[in-house]
Amino acid sequence: MEETLNTLITVGVVLVILLLILSMAVKVVAEYERGVIFRLGRLIGGKGPGLFFLIPFVDRMVKVDLRVVTMDVPGQEVITRDNVTVRVNAVVYFRVVDPEASVVKVVDHYRATSQISQTTLRNVLGQSELDELLSQREKLNQILQQIIDEATAPWGVKVSIVEIKEVELPEAMKRSMAAQAEAERVRRAKIIHAEGEMQASQKLAQAGKVIAKEPVSLQLRYLQTMTEIASEHSNTIIFPVPVDLISMFMDKGKGMMNPKIEKDTKE
Repeated sequence: MEETLNTLITVGVVLVILLLILSMAVKVVAEYERGVIFRLGRLIGGKGPGLFFLIPFVDRMVKVDLRVVTMDVPGQEVITRDNVTVRVNAVVYFRVVDPEASVVKVVDHYRATSQISQTTLRNVLGQSELDELLSQREKLNQILQQIIDEATAPWGVKVSIVEIKEVELPEAMKRSMAAQAEAERVRRAKIIHAEGEMQASQKLAQAGKVIAKEPVSLQLRYLQTMTEIASEHSNTIIFPVPVDLISMFMDKGKGMMNPKIEKDTKE
C-alpha cells in the first residue's frame, strides 16, 4: 500500500514538473504581438505570431505589442517667440515597427516616447509666435511629427500622427484678442459702407447724365414717385412742380418789372 502511494506521489510530482516545463517551453503569441527571444542573455530574434517552443531555463521571451498606441502629452507651459505664456497639450499616435530594437535599445519605449514628445512640444512651440500657433496648427503638427519620429526611429518606434489638442490662453490675452476682433469687424463694416456710398454716387451720376439727355425721364420719375406715395395710404398729397415751370413764371415777373424800372429811370 505504501509502495503504491509513493508511486502515485512520484508520478504526480513528475507530472507537475512536466506541466511546468511544458508551460515554459510552449508559447503562443497573438497576431498583433511579437516575441523577442533571448537565449542565455543573447538576442536570438523575434518570433510570432502563432505557436512555438522555447528551451526551458535557457530561453526568455519578451512580448511586444505592435498595435497603434494613443498617448496623451500632458499640458506644457510654453512661452512663445512673442513672449506670450500659453498652456498646450497634444496627442501622439505611434506603434512599434521593430520589436527587437524596442526591447534592446531602450528600457521603456512608451515612457521614452512620452518624454521626447514633451520636450519637442516645448521647443517647437517656443520658436513660434502666437498667431502661428492659432492659425497654422497643421504646419506645426507636421513639424512635431517629423522631429519626434526621427528621435524615436532608433528605438523601433514609428510616430504617425501628432496633433495639438488645446491651447489655453491667459484671460487678459483673450480679452485683448476679442477687442482686436471687434475692431477689425468695425473696420470692415466702415469699408463696406464707404464702398456702397461710392457705388451709389457713381450710379446717381450716371442717372443724372441720362436724365439730362432726356428731360421727359424726369417727368416719368415724378409720376413714379407720386405712385409710390399714393400706395402708402397717406393723407398728405405731394404734387411736384417742375423747376422749369417755376423759372418760366419768374422770367415773366422779371419782364414785367423791367419796363417800370426803365420808366422811373427816364423820369
